[in-house]
Amino acid sequence: MSGPVVASAFPSLLHGEHEQELRASVRRLLTDRAEWRSVLARTESDAPQDLATWQLLASQTGIAALPVPEELGGAGASWRETATVAEELGRSIAPVPFLGSAVLATAALLSAGETQLLAQLASGERTATLAVPLSTWPGSDRAWTVTASGSALTGTVTSVVDAREADVVLVPADGPDGPSLWAVEQFDVSPRTSLDMTRPLGDVTLTGATGRLVASGQAARTAVDDALTVGAAMLASEQLGLAEQCLDTTVAYVKTRFQFGRPIGSYQGLKHRLANLYVEVTRARAVARYAAACVAHGDPDTAVAVAVAASLCSDVAVLAAEECVQMHGGIGFTWEHPAHLWLKRAKADQIALGTPDRHQGTLAGLVELPVA
Repeated sequence: MSGPVVASAFPSLLHGEHEQELRASVRRLLTDRAEWRSVLARTESDAPQDLATWQLLASQTGIAALPVPEELGGAGASWRETATVAEELGRSIAPVPFLGSAVLATAALLSAGETQLLAQLASGERTATLAVPLSTWPGSDRAWTVTASGSALTGTVTSVVDAREADVVLVPADGPDGPSLWAVEQFDVSPRTSLDMTRPLGDVTLTGATGRLVASGQAARTAVDDALTVGAAMLASEQLGLAEQCLDTTVAYVKTRFQFGRPIGSYQGLKHRLANLYVEVTRARAVARYAAACVAHGDPDTAVAVAVAASLCSDVAVLAAEECVQMHGGIGFTWEHPAHLWLKRAKADQIALGTPDRHQGTLAGLVELPVA
């Protein structure tokens, strides 16, 4: 005889009413402000990041405040709602400092218990980023390249996301007193060439710069690692949105592009490829949303969920972008079509915050499997 039915604690992977409303408002603003032609034009200018649109997103939709508690000046939502925004930003590849400021810096400050700068980031009054190379992954044992002598910081951190637009950088440093995390306002940024023109990188250089201590000792390392874990989860949601956009655009195209008197979408070979891509995107949606829910609720399964989502969603986004380029034929390879922007974002994201191999290695350790 079967036992009593126990309600599952597994989080819903469907968006609720509030998340749907948030998605709709963000999509409306991005449709108006970040249409792909304007994004492409901006990548060819001296100001690749659109700070005006970022200010509108922060003030009108409150996306920078979502994971911040109300008593600290935030919206009191969670990382799950932030992941909903990440999906939409992935769809539009909007050139805004979301990853650096609203995700990495905000997560580090929340973990460290800092309040003053956190409230300023939540309101959109200021932007910040975490000064680590964008390739750094959660749990990485990479040495920090900045040294602290008292409150004076010296060193260079390469390939920092959103550094060029940041008012403040959160700098992990090592010194005689051990690891520490500092908020620094005086720093130099040298532009770094990035494959993804919509997400510029910069090398941050400090020469005896004075910082404000945010955390020290193990708390500093924990804050950085928490930020990288949250960042990897939110990046997976961005990759999901990008993959969905590529799939939707490709399906719409093959329905209207005729070859030999019939739409190319009617050919079995393309049908199979699109069906396979649909399955992969569905898998990515499940793992990305589960990872976001785990991060939001501090679930014990968070590390496993993030490793799975980061490794799977990276490859699915690249596959979707590649299929988009190929199925669009000649037009898909041109500068005048957005497919190249999506492919560059997908390839750049694939090595951001850890490659799929890195996350698979992490996952193997978490579930006690030997790493090949």
